[in-house]
Amino acid sequence: MSTLSTTDITDVGHGDSLCCASKEGPSAATAEVKQETLSQTAPYSTSHNELNDTLLMEPNDIKMYPSEDTPAPEGQPVKRKKGPAPKMLGNEVCSVCGDKASGFHYNVLSCEGCKGFFRRSVIKGAQYTCKNSGRCEMDMYMRRKCQQCRLRKCREAGMLEQCVLSEEQIRLKKMKKQEEETARTSTVATPSPAPEMPPLAPEQQDMIEKLVAMQKQCNKRSFLDRPKVTPWPQSQDPLNREVRQQRFAHFTELAIMSVQEIVDFAKQLPGFLELTREDQIALLKTSTIEIMLLETSRRYNPAIDSITFLKDFSYNKEDFAKAGLQFEFINPIFEFSKGMNDLHLDEAEYALLIAINIFSADRPNVQDHELVERLQQPYVDALHSYIRIKRPNDHLMFPRMLMKLVSLRTLSSVHSEQVFALRLQDKKLPPLLSEIWDVHE
Repeated sequence: MSTLSTTDITDVGHGDSLCCASKEGPSAATAEVKQETLSQTAPYSTSHNELNDTLLMEPNDIKMYPSEDTPAPEGQPVKRKKGPAPKMLGNEVCSVCGDKASGFHYNVLSCEGCKGFFRRSVIKGAQYTCKNSGRCEMDMYMRRKCQQCRLRKCREAGMLEQCVLSEEQIRLKKMKKQEEETARTSTVATPSPAPEMPPLAPEQQDMIEKLVAMQKQCNKRSFLDRPKVTPWPQSQDPLNREVRQQRFAHFTELAIMSVQEIVDFAKQLPGFLELTREDQIALLKTSTIEIMLLETSRRYNPAIDSITFLKDFSYNKEDFAKAGLQFEFINPIFEFSKGMNDLHLDEAEYALLIAINIFSADRPNVQDHELVERLQQPYVDALHSYIRIKRPNDHLMFPRMLMKLVSLRTLSSVHSEQVFALRLQDKKLPPLLSEIWDVHE
């Protein structure tokens, strides 16, 4: 095992075109939606495949208007045949003004300007007057000069007023679309019933219960030793050397108690005492600071952004700094603690993580890697099974927890730099901490 990742209504013209096409039949409605989508996403571009198809076609094969096969009676608007909308080649012109067309709008191949003009005119019920008695020739210049002739040309080209949605219809359509999206989102977000997980194996259940009991017993012993800890000084004088030393002593004594807890816990782990003395020391030397950080994160209180030791001692970042620690070390500790707090782990998960961390075969100076890996595997399997039962819908929790152990390796290296900085400040560590953290005076 390796030990330790404004809702857009399809453009008003486009949506209106759907309304009109649906009167011609389902296939026409589908074609309209498809064509309008194409014109909306890339109105003036053609894909390579479409361009190749076009190059292979003869000029006589290209029919821009399916309705040209059957001319419409005089005075009647031109209607396109049912069926798929023709592909846009990129060189089509507006049937009203001759500008570059962007797609079929309100039943007619037209530009964005004429589409918008026709929609506004219909919604407002506009009445225009022509100074030339309605005889203006419509082009890109005259479309701005004579609105009556432009509207007449829109109708002659085949634009249909019934395709234009009113403001109320648009509002209702938008509401309907939002409701559909909400319903679809809620359907996707609703987890399907998880398959029933098999219970923990009896030996796994027994092992987890023993681990939790062992941890509680070790914590209880530390709690009883609480009166022996040097009191945190009440003076706030930052220049008082004695006060600074007292704060440092307070923290180092808490650290000693934590190390003793970890050693006691490790010695009770099945198989730990089977290892050679050298491998026991190698495992403890490198895992101790990581387990201390795990235990620190367990005691993090996000409400006050503080860490509480032995139920009564709470410290924020400034308190750690007053004891001589650097913010380069303090900030990562609090960030890690916040991340662990977000996982909402219980006592069993913390105990299993600590056991897995202790039995890490890739630690420096470990000799019997095979035995250490064999001792670690039951805890990994138990954690995996426990998470699958407790969090059946969170398939990423197990790898997420193991990745936290990887993060601890980084924090461990930052801690080494902190210890070195303390030596430069002439802060002497107690013998036990010097030994466990390989500090040679």
